[in-house]
Amino acid sequence: MYQCTSIHESASEAKIGILLSNLGTPDAPTKKAVKPYLRQFLSDTRVIEPPPPRWIWKIILNGIILNLRPRKSAKAYQTVWDTHGKGSPLLSIAKKQKNAIAIELEKLAPGKFAVSLGMSYGNPSMGSALNELEAQGCNNIIILPLYPQYAGASTGSVFDAAARELMNWRNVPDLRFISSYSKEDLYIEALANSVKEYQAAHGKPDLLLMSYHGIPKRYFDKGDNYPCQCCKTTFLLASKLNLKPNEYTMTFQSRLGAGEWMKEYTDKTLKALPAKGVKNVQVICPGFSADCLETIEEISEENHDYFMESGGEKFGYIPALNDRKDHIEFLTQLLLKNAVGWM
Repeated sequence: MYQCTSIHESASEAKIGILLSNLGTPDAPTKKAVKPYLRQFLSDTRVIEPPPPRWIWKIILNGIILNLRPRKSAKAYQTVWDTHGKGSPLLSIAKKQKNAIAIELEKLAPGKFAVSLGMSYGNPSMGSALNELEAQGCNNIIILPLYPQYAGASTGSVFDAAARELMNWRNVPDLRFISSYSKEDLYIEALANSVKEYQAAHGKPDLLLMSYHGIPKRYFDKGDNYPCQCCKTTFLLASKLNLKPNEYTMTFQSRLGAGEWMKEYTDKTLKALPAKGVKNVQVICPGFSADCLETIEEISEENHDYFMESGGEKFGYIPALNDRKDHIEFLTQLLLKNAVGWM
């Protein structure tokens, strides 16, 4: 049944809606809370593309994975909970980003924008975020997935989630969807600023390692250009920092399952570096707009240990851009550029 919660504001009063989105998070670092979150996440065929017949994957997911993985994942979430505020670091930072962007937009275009936050999985849901915009009379909406590099499993899932919700709207709004910003100048500049500031405090390393979330190689073989965008970001950031080829490298993290993923692998690279004479390394994750389980627990804890146990002497993690002023200013300008013709 089609729904409509709009207050039916006149066109002159209508605001431009901004929907910010990220992956999402369980509501609590417990097995009970993690299980439904993982079920929603791993049931998404953008994330997991099981070969036919797909019912086999459903049996594996519900019969094995969801009985084993939630406990392990909950323990991992417990190590990062409250590290960046109240609750999940990803959600805490995303709320700060939303509020900061709303303040910037209000300064530059008073009364013109309404900003909401919706996650692909978990809460706040995509539906609640879109309903919030509809209730404010937004008949023009810009959707910004906070993934700098496009991947079907991340950015594509945001589009799918938004489209499913909009199927229930009586009046479908005009939409603009920002699929990536991997080579935007101000994004690269913000990354470079974060590296320079970190190195001003901690010194320069033997190697700057740029780690991105991985995807299965078969996704790339089927046409997902995510690794190409990661390469572009890496090249532009290295150029901005005037790095020589032997002063940086690019890897992929967060593998799931036994199949081949895009290489090189972050964990294996860090384990091998000390034997090659690289004893001081710094890691930045340009594909993450906010610190989360994959950056805090996986990189700054787990992979830190891999490197040090293999003979490394100094390991540094350069935080994600989070709610840095230059990051917020860039995202605001990106949104304004995509609002041209609506203001």
